[in-house]
Order: sequence, then C-alpha cells, then structure tokens
Amino acid sequence: KEALYTDYGKMKKQVQVDGMKQKTQKIYIVGAHSRARTLAVYLQYLNPRIQIRAFLYDNDEPNPSELDGVPVMSLNENRIWKTDEPVYIGTRGMYHNQIASHLYSLGFERIYPVNMELDLQMRNAFLKKYFAGMGREYVKIDHLNPAYSQVQAAVYVAESAFDKPLIQGYVPAPYEKRIQAGAALTQQRIEGVALTDAEGRHISGKNRQFCELTVLYWIWKNAREDIVGLAHYRRHFILPQNWDIIMTENRVDVILPVPLYVVPDLAGNYKSRHDSPDWDYMMEYLKERNRQEYNEAEEFFGKNLYSPCNMFIMRKAVLEELCSWLFPVLFAVAEHGGERADPYRNRYPGFLSERLITFYFEKYRHKYKIVYADKNFLI
Repeated sequence: KEALYTDYGKMKKQVQVDGMKQKTQKIYIVGAHSRARTLAVYLQYLNPRIQIRAFLYDNDEPNPSELDGVPVMSLNENRIWKTDEPVYIGTRGMYHNQIASHLYSLGFERIYPVNMELDLQMRNAFLKKYFAGMGREYVKIDHLNPAYSQVQAAVYVAESAFDKPLIQGYVPAPYEKRIQAGAALTQQRIEGVALTDAEGRHISGKNRQFCELTVLYWIWKNAREDIVGLAHYRRHFILPQNWDIIMTENRVDVILPVPLYVVPDLAGNYKSRHDSPDWDYMMEYLKERNRQEYNEAEEFFGKNLYSPCNMFIMRKAVLEELCSWLFPVLFAVAEHGGERADPYRNRYPGFLSERLITFYFEKYRHKYKIVYADKNFLI
C-alpha cells in the first residue's frame, strides 16, 4: 500500500481531528536513534496532546530499552499492538517501504513515513514556533521581497573524484560553480569541472580530514565574488529566483541551512556519534584562548539546534571574519588529534566545524542579519 501522508498540512489536520476525539493522542514511532528522537521532539512540540506509546524497531542492531522514559520495543515480538493508533516511521528513507509493509502485515493502517519533504515541513513548522518562544523571528530567504540590483555571487559546489555517481540527474544552477575537492591527493580529474581546490593558496592535501572545508579555505583565500557560498554535489540549497538580489536589497549577511534539532544536546549528540576526546580538546582550546567565549560555547552546546552540512551563503567580508576565527580552532584540534585509520572517524574536523559555524553565527547574531534556506539531498 502507498504511504498515507507525505504532506505536513494534511497530517496536521488529521492529528487535530484525532485530538478532538480524545485529550491525549497516543502514537508509535519506528526508530530508536537520532532521527526518531528528533521526530519525537517535533511532534510533541507542535502538538502537546501527542504521547508516544513506544519506539519500535525491526532489526538486530543494539537498541536501548527506553528513550526518555518511553519503552523501546521490537516489532518482531509477539505482542498485541494498538493498531488503530498512528505510527510514524522515523528512519532513513531507504527502509520506509520495508517497514511500512511490516507494519501493514501487523494490522497498522495509519502509517506516516517521514520522508525528506515531510521532514522539511515539520522542521520549519517546529522552528517557527520554537523561535517565537524565544521572542525571535524565524526568517527564511524566500520570506523576503526581491528588488533590483546586481552583485557578483557564486555558490561553490564541492565534489570529489571518488564520489559515487548520482542516481538522480542534477543540472547545476547558473550561480553554482563546481569545484573538485582534495585535488592535491589525486591525479584524477572530474570531467567537466574546471576548478580545483589545489590552485592558489590552499590546504587541498588535508581533504581526507577536512572534507569540504578544503574548498571553504580555497573560497576564503581565492574567490572574488561579493557573495559566496558552499554546497555539495549531493546537497544544494533550495532558493527562490533572484535570491542574490533579495539578499542584497534586504541587507542579508548570511544564509544558513534550516537548523536541525538533536538530542540530548549538541555536545552529547557529537560525543555519541564521534570520538569524544576531539570535542573535549576543542573545548579546552577555546577555554585557553578566550574564557568568555568558552563559557558562551559551553552554554550554546548545551542546547539542541545547529545548521548541518557545512553549507552557507554569505557576504565575502563575513566569510573572511568567520574563517579567521574558525580555522585556527580546527587546525589546533587536528594537530592534537592526528589522523585516524578509519576514513569516517578521520573526518572529525569537518564534523566539529558544523557545530562551530553554528555557534559563531549564534554568538554574532546581533552583528549579522541571518536567514535560513531549505536544502535537498540527492541520491
């Protein structure tokens, strides 16, 4: 059977109808890790009537016995399920069809697979309410009005010679400039890509650790546009037409990806997914460099929102200020931590920078005008 809902508006109306029938709307969530926990936060924050009956799983991976006091149960156990209650699938999209089929076989009918489009809609609805609760306005680039002026703008799209081919076709936008990352590490060149991060002043040889940050460094030292951005061959911003004119006429300094909510907090989330000593050294470095900034960072990393993927668009002057602050921290942590044999664990400077960039723009949110934009993910 097809998934019941792929639109947050329709899902919200159905939940409101369900909520009118009873004060508490009990639901299940399939998933027992980061995505499912974030989904739980979105649902309960948007609708306080929702109560999670259980987190469910149907694989052999290690899973906790409970999450935030809510039991975690296997769908393979012989149980009597409340199949008339909604069940949300909070896992990676590649597993949705398999999980939905399993749920249908158990008698569930009201199944909501949370795909990328639905996640974006829920995330934006959550952030609008969340920001309002802090007395702040949640502004996206497509909320602003266009005007008429011209600036030089480019979003550099980082690609590697070792990236897997896209299944989906993608035609770069006119403002996107493809650039090969890590070009100093290979003689292989990507067909049709003229730029590399091994030209001019660069750190291309650090790409195995610094990932797309070698392109960020190249932009910092070599790009000449008034407005510059960084995206990835699989991840691109979803922008309105004439976004650069909108940005200029509305005096926007920075566009960041729509923030992601993680649990238990930014520090704890990083430590649970990566090597915690790298995080600890980064914080120690911040403390030694500037105690007040360390205190601000410690407070911020105890919260839950960050803009992932090392993506942005900003005025070049702002980027120069960011990079002058960011790279000394990353270089110090990488020098201390050294290289790792595991390619994923070796990328820790790139993972740290996602949190650091978000912290930087929260620290200076009164200095810069910051708005947000959705991003896609190509398979």
